[in-house]
Amino acid sequence: MSKPPTIAGHLADRFDSKRIVVWHDPDGGYATELDAQAPADVTVLRVADDEFAIKHRVLRDQPAAKFLIYRSGSVPEGVGNWLLDIELAYGPVFTADRGELMRADLGLSAPGSDELIARYPSFFDDAKLVTKLKALPLVGGDLTVVQAQMCAVLLNQKEHSFSELTRTLLMQHAGGDTTGFDALTSHGLADFYWAGASGIYGFTSQAPTVAGFVLWMFQRAVDGFDVTESNKARNLALDFRGFRDSKRSSAAMKSLARTVEGNLDYVDHVGEISWETLKDTDVFDAGEREVIRRLVEGISAKTLPYRDIADAISARRRDSFWFDDYETLYEGLSAAAELIPAIRNTAFHISGFGEGLTRYRDEWFRIDQRYRQFTQAYLTAEFKQPIEALADLVENSYITDFLAPLGVAWQQQVDTVAQWSTIGMTSQTSFYDHYVAPTLTGRKKAVVIVSDALRYEIADELSTKIRGENKFSASIDAMLGVLPSYTQLGMAALLPHTTLAHSPEGDPVLVDGQKSDDTAKRSKILGAVGGTAIQAADFIEMKPADRRDLYSSNQVLYVYHDTIDATGDKAVSERRTFTAAADAVRELIDIVKKLASANATNIIVTADHGFLYQRSKLAEQFTLTVKPQGEQIVTSKRRYVLGRGLKRDAAFTTFKPEQVGLSSDLEVQIPNSIQRIVQPGAGYQFVHGGASLQEIVVPVIQINKSRSDTVEPVNVDIHPESDRITTGQIVVKLYQSAKVEPHKPARRLRAGLYFGDTLISDEQEMTFDSSSDVGRDRFQGVTLLLSKDADEANNHSVEFRLSEPIEGTDQWKKYKSAPYTIKRAFASDDGWDF
Repeated sequence: MSKPPTIAGHLADRFDSKRIVVWHDPDGGYATELDAQAPADVTVLRVADDEFAIKHRVLRDQPAAKFLIYRSGSVPEGVGNWLLDIELAYGPVFTADRGELMRADLGLSAPGSDELIARYPSFFDDAKLVTKLKALPLVGGDLTVVQAQMCAVLLNQKEHSFSELTRTLLMQHAGGDTTGFDALTSHGLADFYWAGASGIYGFTSQAPTVAGFVLWMFQRAVDGFDVTESNKARNLALDFRGFRDSKRSSAAMKSLARTVEGNLDYVDHVGEISWETLKDTDVFDAGEREVIRRLVEGISAKTLPYRDIADAISARRRDSFWFDDYETLYEGLSAAAELIPAIRNTAFHISGFGEGLTRYRDEWFRIDQRYRQFTQAYLTAEFKQPIEALADLVENSYITDFLAPLGVAWQQQVDTVAQWSTIGMTSQTSFYDHYVAPTLTGRKKAVVIVSDALRYEIADELSTKIRGENKFSASIDAMLGVLPSYTQLGMAALLPHTTLAHSPEGDPVLVDGQKSDDTAKRSKILGAVGGTAIQAADFIEMKPADRRDLYSSNQVLYVYHDTIDATGDKAVSERRTFTAAADAVRELIDIVKKLASANATNIIVTADHGFLYQRSKLAEQFTLTVKPQGEQIVTSKRRYVLGRGLKRDAAFTTFKPEQVGLSSDLEVQIPNSIQRIVQPGAGYQFVHGGASLQEIVVPVIQINKSRSDTVEPVNVDIHPESDRITTGQIVVKLYQSAKVEPHKPARRLRAGLYFGDTLISDEQEMTFDSSSDVGRDRFQGVTLLLSKDADEANNHSVEFRLSEPIEGTDQWKKYKSAPYTIKRAFASDDGWDF
């Protein structure tokens, strides 16, 4: 046996508090290295039948000096030991016994410490492991905890609770790594771990393995963890929740769940589970996919009303372990669940031109919005298979039952128009006079963001999100867009002007005789009203101080943004139109915030035109078989024609320039409904220039920045049914006092039971996001399982606590609480406490 390297250290520690140390070395194994082991200021005295001489020297001759009295061989007992008085006065006697030295070095004070050291020789012979164990610090008074800490050392971690040991083993097992468990096995601690699994969780096996434990754990989860059965079941349920809720181990738990669901053939049986049971189940990934499949089936077959689908999705968002993996699909399902019945229930009876515009602004735009949201979710979802059939249903319904009949009904109104204007809606040509000029009173300024092809339904979503930003208010209105509804004319119409006219060749469009086809020319036009123009990309790249200077030095600032049109109006990228719309919303919010930081308080977001878009290829009936004709065709695009002496045709609606408010001599011809003029190349899905409602209802969002808060998450109240806890769990009802709106967003909270500052239950994160007007729909219940720490709180007052996140940190603060008293009659059913 190798001699411990800590003898000199132990002797030094003794001499820090004692002048004399007596060392018994029965076999004399250390006789030759005494001088090397003793501290430098200590005199070594070897006993050689001269006990009286030694006593005289250390007690009489040198009463202040330090001595190490070394004796080998056997020591007489009782009065036969002539050094007994010194041993008693300066004891205990020092010995180089390995176990005793190790016990002293580690501070092991519990009975059985020597046996523990002897039981795990490979661990305690390893100086590196012993050093790590000593550094924890060691809880030497409890040998069960010591063994748990030994396991922690072998797993290369500081935490020694059984749940943390298990978490690490599960994470390693999920990654195919056996290093940790191999270390426990090689150092003889595997049996200790499995004894803990039995005592704490109730897991028993003749030949336990981590894989076997994982399978057993998930089987218990499927069965619902009967926490009323025993403390062990509650311990397992608590830790299972904790393993899944933790960012550190959630990915591993998903990996393990996917393996186990295959071992259990869960996929083959999940279809047999009733909906009432399934919608509350989240153990396996296959269960989540089955929930989605059932919702798709309910939407397609019209067997689930929208309210039930919305409630199910909301519940999955709050409670399901797998929701984040399928969030995009759920967004698509939510949109489809509203879209399909909305199309089915819409009657396209339009009694007048103005009514058609206002009904699209107030109602019908929502169908385009939900179609976009569903299509974007479908195209970007990682797993498309669950909703492929629904995607076809949505596409057919949108085109056949909405776009086409709405186009026909609206065309009947377009055919009656003698002048492209209406009393009930501001014309785009009046934008500056109606929206901008009135704000420029006194020293007030205005900022206009023009986002190319920002369709009204996208602007509505943007407006909602801006209202969800604190200290911002936003309202949306609509204008009647110019005809043709294309960029050059739409951009010109938004500038201050008296007349608009096409150039003899069509473009550029002239604003009071001035060209307007780029930022520099538009800046020149705006200069007449003390303004200027800038591209959004250039504005974003400016330093904050330069943005403030730009704003302060101009009465009017136009910021030109182009993400949707730049993507959709190209054949190679038009399929990404809806992705571009999502990008545009994010970019516009960023621009608005940067403008607000530059001291802008009055901001207007508008567009030059809208667009038509569908995911699928255009059906033949929407492609014109005739071509525009006339004395001179100046411009021919898919959705409009400019020319002179244009030939009238039943497939087109033709306007004289004065009918559409233009001063040039070019006539305007628009294909009927949603039809397209045949043009070379691709690019038929994204179009604009025509007179469809989607193209000519142009949004205007008026945004104001204030100093006071405008956003406060919904309030949540605690509704206790009792103030006593008599079992191993507690159920608490929580009430969301108002529905979620842009200025009242969802509130995220954590619920837990506390004894002082000690958490004595699991802690569950909850989201209160109900948009229901009905109060009873806004209740949520939370079930907390009491941990072993709750035993100390029996017959004491405890606190049910709701905490909310501290913005910008990973910390939480108390939101609300309610008092409870634990009154439990129980006895622990295990002897484990680590």
